[in-house]
Amino acid sequence: MRFDLPDAPPQAEELRQQLRAFLAEAGRDWTPEIRARSWMGFDREFSRAVGARGWIGMTWPQVYGGHEKSGLERIVVLEEMLAQGAPVGAHWIGDRQSGPLILRLGTEEQRRRILPGIARGELAFCIGLSEPEAGSDLANLRTKCERIPNGWKLNGRKIWTTFAHKSDYMIALVRTSPAPEGGSRHAGLSQFLVDLRLSGISIRPIRDLAGEDSFNEVTFDDVILREDDLLGEEGAGWAQATSELAFERSGPDRYLSSYPALAAGIDALNAAPAPGAEVTIGRMVARLNTLRGMSLSVGGMLERGESPAVEAALVKDAGNVFEQALPEQIRNLVDPADSPEELRRMLAGLAQLAPTFSLRGGTREILRGIIARDMGLR
Repeated sequence: MRFDLPDAPPQAEELRQQLRAFLAEAGRDWTPEIRARSWMGFDREFSRAVGARGWIGMTWPQVYGGHEKSGLERIVVLEEMLAQGAPVGAHWIGDRQSGPLILRLGTEEQRRRILPGIARGELAFCIGLSEPEAGSDLANLRTKCERIPNGWKLNGRKIWTTFAHKSDYMIALVRTSPAPEGGSRHAGLSQFLVDLRLSGISIRPIRDLAGEDSFNEVTFDDVILREDDLLGEEGAGWAQATSELAFERSGPDRYLSSYPALAAGIDALNAAPAPGAEVTIGRMVARLNTLRGMSLSVGGMLERGESPAVEAALVKDAGNVFEQALPEQIRNLVDPADSPEELRRMLAGLAQLAPTFSLRGGTREILRGIIARDMGLR
């Protein structure tokens, strides 16, 4: 396993300066609580403004609303958005994984109907994986889709679905045929593109520790889907979903969730130095730089059409450890009683959010199981 670092494109620095100018203006009224939520902040107006500048669907063909930029240019956009704690949640999932999946596996009609709306920042997506009886053991999921004349009938439940109550579409992994007796439980699963406005769908928000309702339980009761709502190949859903997760698990959002607190903490320490702080901050920045290199490397693999599922799991696991520990490390360096109000409020928000970092996109146990299997340890 290697993490070769790709070269940054020559236009990256100019793009970075454009983004910083845009975010300085767009974010002048963002509170510390908004910055702490980072990509869990949902603001459709902001996403439309980002889409109008061509910063969503950047790598997609122009015929589908994209801009035919490189994957590394896209990473520059992600880094700057996350570094400022921009509320990118309304377009994040569609841009990060649902759009690329539709581009790769969707029909021509699906691409032309859906992708331009994502690129304009107008369509929000959620991912339907976990279920009440199966948790993160996706091979045990029970939501099913049955063939009917001219379409499909969907029944079942999904849970912990981020932003379902605010999204337009879900890409759902469901069972379309029983697993073969004695065979792989991963057989017989398929993915569907589900319009969340359809009759028979009910969405119940779940209040989290912070009092927010980002997670949801989604119930499907005889929901009628069209024949061409099937995404990709019938029965190949497991392989499709796992390849999709490489997009989800390797990006800067897996190690930059707490970054605004690091920047604010360094500012506070510059104003009021603490003994030994240089060592702690130096180690944090070194680890951040290593994670960034690993993430960029996986980005290069994805751009070459590879499927770096194990490498992506490593980035997410190591990145989650870093971003979960960061708020407490800053709190240990800066006396809460003397810290600036903005930093204090940001750390308070992160204290409630940080435990979720290792849940969303695959738990730590799931990721370490993937890594262990690749190493021949299980």
